[in-house]
Amino acid sequence: MMRKKSISASKASLVLFLCQMISALEVPLDSKLLEELSQPPTITQQSPKDYIVDPRENIVIQCEAKGKPPPSFSWTRNGTHFDIDKDAQVTMKPNSGTLVINIMNGGKAEAYEGVYQCTARNERGAAISNNIVIRPSRSPLWTKEKLEPNQVREGDSLVLHCRPPVGLPPPIIFWMDNAFQRLPQSERVSQGLNGDLYFSNVQPEDTREDYICYARFNHTQTIQQKQPISVKVFSMDSLNDTIAANLSDTDIYGAKPVTERQPVLLTPTGSTSTKVELRGNVLLLECIAAGLPTPVIRWIKEGGELPANRTFFENFKKTLKIIDVSEADSGNYKCIARNILGSAHHVISVTVKAAPYWITAPRNLVLSPGEDGTLICRANGNPKPNISWLANGVPIAIAPEDPSRKVDGDTIIFSHVQERSSAVYQCNASNEYGYLLANAFVNVLAEPPRILTSANKLYQVISDSPALLDCAYFGSPKPEIEWFKGVKGSILRGNEYIFHDNGTLEIPVAQKDSTGTYTCVARNELGKIQNEVQLEVKDPTMIIKQPEYKVVQRYGQVSFECIIKHDSTLLPAVIWLKDNDELPDDERFLVGKDNLTIMNVTDRDDGTYTCIVNTTLDSVSASAVLTVVAAPPTPAIIYARPNPPFDLELTGQLERSVELSWIPGDENNSPITNFVIEYEDGLHEPGVWHYQTEVPGTQTTVQLKLSPYVNYSFRVIAVNEIGRSQPSEPSEQYLTKSANPDENPSNVQGIGSEPDNLVITWESLKGFQSNGPGLQYKVSWRQKDVDDEWTSVIVANVSKYIVSGTPTFVPYEIKVQALNDLGYAPEPSEVIGHSGEDLPMVAPGNVQVHVVNSTLAKVHWDPVPLKTVRGHLQGYKVYYWKVQSLSRRSRRHVEKKILTFRGNKTFGMLPGLEPYSSYKLNVRVVNGKGEGPASPDKVFKTPEGVPSSPSFLKITNPTLDSLTLEWGSPTHPNGVLTSYILKFQPINNTHELGPLVEIRIPANESSLILKNLNYSTRYKFYFNAQTSVGSGSQITEEAVTIMDEAGILRPAVGAGKAMASRQVDIATQGWFIGLMCAVALLILILLIVCFIRRNKGGKYPVKEKEDAHADPEIQPMKEDDGTFGEYRSLESDAEDHKPLKKGSRTPSDRTVKKEDSDDSLVDYGEGVNGQFNEDGSFIGQYSGKKEKEPAEGNESSEAPSPVNAMNSFV
Repeated sequence: MMRKKSISASKASLVLFLCQMISALEVPLDSKLLEELSQPPTITQQSPKDYIVDPRENIVIQCEAKGKPPPSFSWTRNGTHFDIDKDAQVTMKPNSGTLVINIMNGGKAEAYEGVYQCTARNERGAAISNNIVIRPSRSPLWTKEKLEPNQVREGDSLVLHCRPPVGLPPPIIFWMDNAFQRLPQSERVSQGLNGDLYFSNVQPEDTREDYICYARFNHTQTIQQKQPISVKVFSMDSLNDTIAANLSDTDIYGAKPVTERQPVLLTPTGSTSTKVELRGNVLLLECIAAGLPTPVIRWIKEGGELPANRTFFENFKKTLKIIDVSEADSGNYKCIARNILGSAHHVISVTVKAAPYWITAPRNLVLSPGEDGTLICRANGNPKPNISWLANGVPIAIAPEDPSRKVDGDTIIFSHVQERSSAVYQCNASNEYGYLLANAFVNVLAEPPRILTSANKLYQVISDSPALLDCAYFGSPKPEIEWFKGVKGSILRGNEYIFHDNGTLEIPVAQKDSTGTYTCVARNELGKIQNEVQLEVKDPTMIIKQPEYKVVQRYGQVSFECIIKHDSTLLPAVIWLKDNDELPDDERFLVGKDNLTIMNVTDRDDGTYTCIVNTTLDSVSASAVLTVVAAPPTPAIIYARPNPPFDLELTGQLERSVELSWIPGDENNSPITNFVIEYEDGLHEPGVWHYQTEVPGTQTTVQLKLSPYVNYSFRVIAVNEIGRSQPSEPSEQYLTKSANPDENPSNVQGIGSEPDNLVITWESLKGFQSNGPGLQYKVSWRQKDVDDEWTSVIVANVSKYIVSGTPTFVPYEIKVQALNDLGYAPEPSEVIGHSGEDLPMVAPGNVQVHVVNSTLAKVHWDPVPLKTVRGHLQGYKVYYWKVQSLSRRSRRHVEKKILTFRGNKTFGMLPGLEPYSSYKLNVRVVNGKGEGPASPDKVFKTPEGVPSSPSFLKITNPTLDSLTLEWGSPTHPNGVLTSYILKFQPINNTHELGPLVEIRIPANESSLILKNLNYSTRYKFYFNAQTSVGSGSQITEEAVTIMDEAGILRPAVGAGKAMASRQVDIATQGWFIGLMCAVALLILILLIVCFIRRNKGGKYPVKEKEDAHADPEIQPMKEDDGTFGEYRSLESDAEDHKPLKKGSRTPSDRTVKKEDSDDSLVDYGEGVNGQFNEDGSFIGQYSGKKEKEPAEGNESSEAPSPVNAMNSFV
């Protein structure tokens, strides 16, 4: 037999009810459903009953309502219709009943005082708002009055009256001084509830002239100020001094000192008074007493206790405050004022009245045609309120009759309602203290069944726990609900199911076989509807290895295990607690997947540890206690590699995963840092162990991902700081099932090896990637951009397939798919390949050469059509070679050079050309197969350049006044030589340079005799050749004229020294002895000068010597040096004119070797195979090496000083 049971709030998943009657329809709060159903109006927002407005701002009277169809709005004012269209200052908000009265544009708030009521109406009824009384706030000024100063004797009581103006709402009163500082209050001085300031007794410090009462009107944000009140307190001493001027000593003696007085109540007066307060308000009772010393106030309730949690004392216990009063708080309250002289008391009789309040407010009623229902309106109050009913805003006595309706006091009874019975009813409960007004509609609906629960909603529960399947529904008349299991199952009946009134099906104890599809069917006389939901029953989460009680030595290590078993579709979360609180924030606590490890244990770690496992559906926990004990004496520690793990176990075997667990071996005093897991594939590679993964040393289980068609064995290796353990014994074997391949070959390429084939290659899958026996490959290809079908072939486990008979260099779409005996891998991605290349067919045309300078040219050509390239365009090669030098008219071995320009470039730079030469070049296109035909040879010539330095310079036949110069022509004239330039200048014994002389020599000369030179003088020579372009690099040399003709042996000038000999001993000559003395004296003077300048920060003599070798170009020529034919003084580089440094050497034949000045191709690119950038700079490469051309020359050197030269003659 079916059972019905009301579902508890903890199990309910839907918010269901709009109406309260069990016999009425229950309308779920479904927004979509509510939008579709017809509904009488409901007031949703309205202004308060007593609405005080700011007279300076617009008045907004709220009235919002909902209904289907949307309601229209109207207003009454003071009981009559308020036509807002006739008042320009009044507007109604769109789609709303809210009124806006425009005060800020000329309206006056006083003109709109009154009682307003809003009506919301549609075709199913009319709802009305409360009577809203609109009153503008008032903040009147204080009436002017003449205030007399208050003169009070010390110790007397005093009351300063405030008497604020009557405002709306009443103002807030506070007392301040002229400095706008609040006057201090205490048990002696305090402000009463009426705003007056009470002094239980005055003191001299109370004397002041600025007691000011302020009234703050919050609505208008204004503050009104009373005129200051003056208080003067006379002490007995000052009073006696005043009287002494007019009275005798006897009278003065009769003046009494300040006397203490017992309490007297200042407010309230008399011994009793009454107070009426309304239920729910705050009750405030006040007693303020005079007396000296200041009395203390105490409150009691006669015949009862002051209500706990609702009673508060304020104003230094002079005010008793009771919040949220009720009828039970009525009674006599006594205040007692007491000091050391006595007491006074006052009894306040409190009566609590009550404005109407609801016991049962009427609630909306939804009925189907022919049903019965009731509206109940019950209220209470003191006095008891009167209940009256209205229908659609009209008193029910004069409302249109409805035969289905009967009024019985506070209840309306409906019988056999029809759709025309829909209406909105108002219940009014009122007494002398207020009223309540409630709207409740009766909505008669005829609706076919609707199911509000989402279709195919999934419910998940744990096995052996209750399962609640929702079927939220609506219909009018109320539908009947039936449940079925499966699409075509039979109706569910029996004690194993509970059927709730709201449609919910409860399975008290769900089992694994409860999993499935459940169908809810709702039907009434207007129709039928059904909905399916899904139920999944999960395995419960269990802790299969719980943490155990542990005893550990201080500073040791301990581990708690918490191994769990859970449903494979649920994700567990493990939380560890210590003493039911979070674990300490300490890096010593290491939480693993199924354990908790505590390192370096201390006494604070003692306690209870709990493992909590949570899933989305259940939670389990287990606890264990840890006891920490003192450590015994520490023996010598021996560290070693860990022992191998043991007891390997495979659990949870699935097609693609397995769980491996193990027990660690002894760690041998060095903690295990990690475990390495390896596997063996006994099917494909028996005996070979592969790395699988590794886990932290605190973890002893791991979930391993597996591949299909592999016969797995696993072993574990422990690792600590000392090293790796021996591998564990292998686990049991686990052969995974075969499956389709998961992946396809990688690195698929299509490159032709011949012009008529396409070679397709790929990287084969490894053994375990095959996922099953019979690994093969499906190779497919088709010509790109041609509407061809795929051509496919299945090949064995190889990595290459050749397609023959293809057109030359056309693109192909290629894909390679793996397959085995169970099926194909996923669809592979396509790659683009090309059939084989052939040599290009045509040469570049329109080859043009632009000579940039004597060593650089720029070549342009037109690109060849891409179709003629017949392959991947790699670039263009420029072949160029020197035909002959225009200056020598002689040919030499032709050495071709090659520059390669990558990509589709149409220009390039040719560097390293020789000036004044004739060249040829051609251009060829290059693809992956090779080079195409060459373009016709293009001839171009380079212009003249500056020559290289003369090949040598010899100075021979020195005499007293002449030297003979011989030279060789430049190795590279780079043009037609026009002349040679010879410059020379003398060098004295201090290495100072003399005037520079220049001589121009015809190009056909090869020697020159310089005459009229100074005897025994060193000269430096600078020699270079010229073409029409300019001067070339120069060669330098130095030589010395001899002293006299006596017994001269022919000197051989070499290695930077002038060689000579004499027949007499020069050291015995007087002039030589005098010269040496002068030199010695000069050296001594120079040393002294250097020492002085050094101390003063001046220049060293060495610096002066360097300055003496200044640029010869700026040295003037001395007039007494004589003339040597045609010469003139010219500027020249200082570097070239300086004497050679001492100690350098030159060849004995006095020849100078020039430096190679040829442009290096390395400077234009990447070594020999350099390249140009996009702007045309060099990016090419050379096919051969540049020819080396030897040139003889003479390195310059510095000659010795004259003294050394003369000594060499000996």
